[in-house]
Amino acid sequence: MVGGRRFRPGGGFGRQLDEHETRVGVPPPPEPPPPAGGMVDSAIYIRGHRFASPAGLAETYSCLQEQDDAMAWIGLYRPDIDQISSLAREFRLHDLAVEDAINAHQRPKLERYGHTLFVVLRAARYDDLREEVEFSELHLFIGPGFVVTVRHGEVPDLAAVRRRMEADAPMLAQGPEAVLYAILDQVVDGYAPVVAGLENDIDEIETQVFGGDPNASRRIYGLSREVIEFQRAARPLLTMLDALATGAGSYGTDEELLRYLRDVTDHLTQVVERVDGFRHLLQNILTVNATLVSQQQNEEMRSLTAASYAQNEELKKVSSWAAILFAPTLIGTVYGMNFVHMPELNWRFGYLFALLLMLLVCGTLYLVFKRRGWL
Repeated sequence: MVGGRRFRPGGGFGRQLDEHETRVGVPPPPEPPPPAGGMVDSAIYIRGHRFASPAGLAETYSCLQEQDDAMAWIGLYRPDIDQISSLAREFRLHDLAVEDAINAHQRPKLERYGHTLFVVLRAARYDDLREEVEFSELHLFIGPGFVVTVRHGEVPDLAAVRRRMEADAPMLAQGPEAVLYAILDQVVDGYAPVVAGLENDIDEIETQVFGGDPNASRRIYGLSREVIEFQRAARPLLTMLDALATGAGSYGTDEELLRYLRDVTDHLTQVVERVDGFRHLLQNILTVNATLVSQQQNEEMRSLTAASYAQNEELKKVSSWAAILFAPTLIGTVYGMNFVHMPELNWRFGYLFALLLMLLVCGTLYLVFKRRGWL
């Protein structure tokens, strides 16, 4: 089975193995952990069975030349320039493709150089702990009798692809194109957990937005960038798969392989459509969040305005009473000055005049402030 659901031993391409194929089959060695850089695994296959497991590139070349109708599958992990150059000389790889494989950071694409296909894929993995999407680049050289995979990250799990293909010898016997389709299937299958993780993040963001979390905007922006990056990784594969299906007739691709290719295309289409929906949904969430934030700010402004108005009303009252009380204080202060020659000091009605003057001034101020609504 490839990709966890499609290729079945004995089904589709299943057929009885002859005596020679049974003798040729060699159990694969245990898969080593990815090294810091270099060759992860190299194998020579005859009629879908592992014939040899060379230890290095030179041994692989020699074994491939000695066997008729053999296929080499070389897996590299972050190789150095010398290894890439060696492969380029042996399999006559185009300089532009070699340059892309060395530099990495390429967009997903499929290019044909003569009888050699150069494929760039971007695999994805969802990190549950950090709630982030990690992207990894994979380059493939597909030619007559050889498959070279150059991996620049931890995904996809090509060892699992190799094991599944080796378990289905009739499928592997279809040659390099079968390996290419199996890897495409693995990459597309790897998108499903990413879609589920993004969907869960969007559900959490919706809860944050309607819960009034102030950090929601930052998370929406970060998730939108991940969705856009995911679109850039997945959407070009549709064009790539369409190109493979279109050119299948010219290169004699088996019809059963095309059925698997169309199945991969169907699953990828579902992924792309869901991711497109995520992007529109995030835009709507961002709009709703902006509206809710604006409403919250308006409510706060209204509250501040109401509080300010209440404070102003209280200040008016305090100021009014302060002015009313200031009037008698001023009059009393004037008549409390110790001058010998002051008018009204020896006047019989001076005291009554001062009191009436205080009441008159206070009453006038009270009426003025009351008319203006300050009291």
